Amino acid sequence: MEPLTLTTDRLILRPVGPQDTDAVYTACQDPGIQRWTTIPSPYLHEHARGFTEQMVPDGWADAAVFTFGIFLRGGDLAGVVGLTMCSLGSAEIGFWAAREHRGHGYVTEAVVTASRWAFTERKIDRVEWRAEAGNTASRAVAQRAGFTLEGTLRSGINNKGVRRDCWVGSLLPSDLGLPSTAPYLPPARP
Repeated sequence: MEPLTLTTDRLILRPVGPQDTDAVYTACQDPGIQRWTTIPSPYLHEHARGFTEQMVPDGWADAAVFTFGIFLRGGDLAGVVGLTMCSLGSAEIGFWAAREHRGHGYVTEAVVTASRWAFTERKIDRVEWRAEAGNTASRAVAQRAGFTLEGTLRSGINNKGVRRDCWVGSLLPSDLGLPSTAPYLPPARP
């Protein structure tokens, strides 16, 4: 699939490329990003180059992982949001925010925008969010974006070779006022 750009009043969401390698490298020096995400630690310039020059373009080409850099209108990289196709009609979302751009709602805005695109253009019926239990910043973004928290999965993720519990939540098209591509029948309430 050809990469594309999404916009909001404040943001430009576009795939990161070679021109963004230094910005990705700099942002990923943050110990918080290294702690709570699965990026390598220490994060080397070669990791950023592999991400921007190979992983992101390959993900788009294969229609398997849709990664967007979250850019302010002035050009600064505020973060990254990505959607990984999991199964028919389902994708997992992941994101991080550059330290200096936290607390402004940029990532929440990007998560909603990318999810809306997945629902309307990729025919996704469920976007799933997972974060290591204890990552309250990620949980806050998910909640502000409208995700329903569904619980804790024991040993639900592997972060740098260590199995960890994770929180899980979902966003459905109906949460954003959109129709689903397949009928959804929740259980009857007693």
